[in-house]
Amino acid sequence: MEPISLVHASLGEQELAAVAEVFASGWPAGQGPRGKALETRLAEKYGVADAVAVSNCGAALHLAMLALGVKKGDEVIVADYGFPAPAQAALYVGATPVFADVRPDTFTIDPQAVADLVTERTVGIVAVDTVGMPADYTELQAIADRHGLFLVEDAACAVGATYQGRQAGALAEVGCLSFHGRKGASSGEGGALLAHDPAVGKDARLRSSFGIGSIFDMGNVVGLPIPTFTEIGYNFKLSDIAAAILQVQLGRIDELLRRRSAIAAQYAELLADEDLLTVPDVPADRTHAWQTYMVTLDAGVDRAAVATELRGQGIGCGHGTFAAHVQPVFDAQQKCPVSADLFARHLAIPMHAELKPNQVERVVTALRGAVRTHSSSTAVLGGAA
Repeated sequence: MEPISLVHASLGEQELAAVAEVFASGWPAGQGPRGKALETRLAEKYGVADAVAVSNCGAALHLAMLALGVKKGDEVIVADYGFPAPAQAALYVGATPVFADVRPDTFTIDPQAVADLVTERTVGIVAVDTVGMPADYTELQAIADRHGLFLVEDAACAVGATYQGRQAGALAEVGCLSFHGRKGASSGEGGALLAHDPAVGKDARLRSSFGIGSIFDMGNVVGLPIPTFTEIGYNFKLSDIAAAILQVQLGRIDELLRRRSAIAAQYAELLADEDLLTVPDVPADRTHAWQTYMVTLDAGVDRAAVATELRGQGIGCGHGTFAAHVQPVFDAQQKCPVSADLFARHLAIPMHAELKPNQVERVVTALRGAVRTHSSSTAVLGGAA
């Protein structure tokens, strides 16, 4: 049977036409006309003072740590469940990531866990919009304000999501977006830093280009400007090729999110009565971007065996995301039992805007069969007898 991929980027003729225009312009590199146009559009869309287009969300998180003055000896509280990029960003600048456990229902950082971890060394909090679900920013901002901490939103998975009527990515003083191939808007790779403080945006933009700013701009100045390297910078620029693709994708976000939401609703309906797994639940005060659709398997289900069976039928699946505190690179001291449990029981099934209803039905049929075959649940075994 035809394979059903776990992820699939929705790129087509409009994006190809935009790339062709960049080729014709003669400037495919970063911080050119397309990159500037993308940054302007992002700033307007999210209602922020500045937007800096960068190579990926990890770069945006790194730049955020630098712009916010995080240094060796500082502690940054980060959400434990999600891709470990925020914790790595803290390590990049010599700080210590401190892992906060997550809510069992939304999989996002637990505000009470954050409050319990604040010490005199804590300088900030990085919340993660886990696989597209915004975190609890009202409570988190209150904690940050009470202790004089910064709050950064890792909205890598949440382009198109909302929290209390506001767009994910603009819910904290700094927001970091991803435009990776599985995101709601994609250029293959890419990211952006969104800043409510223009000084943060200015700092990030300069550092993202070796600390000297736009070569394209310098080439258009009369005379011969010679840049001076005054501090360490990085090559985190987003190419104008990717920027052109993203301008098209930003215009398609609503359309693509509607498709993902319809698929999520179909999964929820078809799997509602399955006792061996639970489907995601979205609180009334937020909307989900559905970057990933994760089901939570019953503790008696052999997840590895289920995944093997699904892949054997050509159906893509994955473990979901990560419990960062158990990763050896961090040598963490914290225990995050909720995150650890989710890490052991989550299974990601196909989710992208190109899925067809009959493909969703096929995934559900295969998943039902696999979890029942590979379950030690007494109810299922008794029913089978």
